Amino acid sequence: MRFAGKVWRLLVGIKDGLVLLFMLLFFAALFAILTARPSPAQVRDGALLLELDGVIVEERTPVDPFAALLSGSTPVGEYQARDLVRAIDAAASDKRIEAVVLDLDRFMGAGQVHLAEVGAALDRVRAADKPVLAYATAYGDDGVFLAAHASEVWLHPMGGAIVAGPGGNRLYFANLLEKLKINARVYKVGTYKSAVEPFTESGMSDPARENAQALYGALWEEWQANVKKARPAANLDLVSKSPAEWVEAARGDLSLAAKNAGLVDTLGTRVEFGERVAELVGEDEWDETPGAYPHTNLTAWLADNPWPSESNEIGVVTIAGTIVDGDAGPGTAGGDRIAELLDDALERDFKGLVVRVDSPGGSAMASEVIRNAILRHKAKDIPVAVSMGNVAASGGYWVATPADRIFAEPETITGSIGIFAMIPTFENAAAEIGINSDGVKTGPLSGQPDPIAGFTPEVDRILQASIEDGYTDFLTRVAESRQMTLDQVDTVGQGRVWDGGTARQLRLVDEYGGMAEALAWVAGQAELEDGKWSATYLGDGESTADTILRQMLIGEEDAGGRDVFAMLAGQQRASAGMILLDAQRLLGTKGVQAYCLACPSPALAQAQGERSFDGFIAKLVGFFRD
Repeated sequence: MRFAGKVWRLLVGIKDGLVLLFMLLFFAALFAILTARPSPAQVRDGALLLELDGVIVEERTPVDPFAALLSGSTPVGEYQARDLVRAIDAAASDKRIEAVVLDLDRFMGAGQVHLAEVGAALDRVRAADKPVLAYATAYGDDGVFLAAHASEVWLHPMGGAIVAGPGGNRLYFANLLEKLKINARVYKVGTYKSAVEPFTESGMSDPARENAQALYGALWEEWQANVKKARPAANLDLVSKSPAEWVEAARGDLSLAAKNAGLVDTLGTRVEFGERVAELVGEDEWDETPGAYPHTNLTAWLADNPWPSESNEIGVVTIAGTIVDGDAGPGTAGGDRIAELLDDALERDFKGLVVRVDSPGGSAMASEVIRNAILRHKAKDIPVAVSMGNVAASGGYWVATPADRIFAEPETITGSIGIFAMIPTFENAAAEIGINSDGVKTGPLSGQPDPIAGFTPEVDRILQASIEDGYTDFLTRVAESRQMTLDQVDTVGQGRVWDGGTARQLRLVDEYGGMAEALAWVAGQAELEDGKWSATYLGDGESTADTILRQMLIGEEDAGGRDVFAMLAGQQRASAGMILLDAQRLLGTKGVQAYCLACPSPALAQAQGERSFDGFIAKLVGFFRD
């Protein structure tokens, strides 16, 4: 009995300990909830500090804690381009902010349109006679682009800068699929619709190469023109055309090479950089840490500078990421979710609608669902404009067809008017391992489609005819929208991808401009006075729970910088992850796709896999696991 009593007391002690632990966790979470949303009181006189620890995106993706736990990696930090532009513009005119500081130590990239938008906002700060200072241990292409718009660019003495330019290789699996006896059945229309080539070819086809060379050449020219204008001292020809000679001339010192090429101004540690900022904005009276300076972070600054609100509202719906069937998103354009946002907004007295598209397309069915929802707003006789971001191609162009006017930037990637479907079958693989298929059929379609026995010729013909009909539907929507003939659209279609400048010449785009120009055009068409209207983003707003999860999952250790080797290694890990995405595309694609695989991967996709899992939750899980 005495032994049983001891066991009982032990169990009671364990129970009490667990109750205490969960109570502590509960109150810690409650405290985090109450303090997660910063108050305007956190705004301090000094610098606006933009720690871009991640990627710049059109629409932020909610954190999935279970996916993060299972993957063993932290979510990549995401910063909405429109929030950054709003914050920077507010800093330009606010007397409390004396300088803007860009911390690019953990910056992982952005689309070229987003880079140009943020860069233009930084130029407006400098035009207001306020300095912009940038710091990093390693600068890649996107970091160099943003830093070029700073008045002072600093680099760690053990760091460096690399400018590679757009483009690169992708993987082709035709030979592997042949060895595995997998038949990738492709149904497509469009000479340039290269989304299926990785599964049908052993290398890039001539039409695809021609298209890619023209597209990437135009993007590279725009990139160089922007950087040279912002930073005339930068010797981009030396850096991009003779990189080995450039580095060898500095005896392998990457930081010195970057300074010699005019990519950076000053080599110094983070402490020295902070002391320089303190010279401009004053000493930090609250923090005696070496290199400290008074600053306001992005989250607090945005809370202090909310979106303006007027009675005359212009609705804005965001279509960002791959277009898919269902309710996915934000960050992924779930057709049903976006249609529901638009339909719920029908009851509001919007004076106009702007559709912001930053998508390479996806499901043709979901694209049509979104298009019809936009048409229901247009039926209210209000002006509708489309603002194209980094990419609005294939399904991303499909959803743009209801617009009265389409705005795009020269760096925007658009077009890719074409559709395809791809279904793998395994009849050869089954035969290889001794599996045969037999049965009774009452017609050509009996038991079809059969992924193991293969498709009959009738099934192939039916599916191809359906794709061709879908392509005609796509052409018809574009022709009606752009006041072109079917033959004219077919000529610029065929799945070919265009840069924004060429797309404007081809009448796929009406006017150069971003969100500001699209909103102003809609306001003008609605006869709204300047300053008497405001933009209302449908479905916008970050939840407090999402903020807490990001804080808990992303550890403080991630604040450290990466040298050039670490930056390149992270990019390679992300590239390896694309193999899994390709496999999912082959095996998991559902329905007819209007998708642009020739378009550059979004910055978020490129950054995946670069981060280790060292946040609070990971440490807690690791404690119990060990």
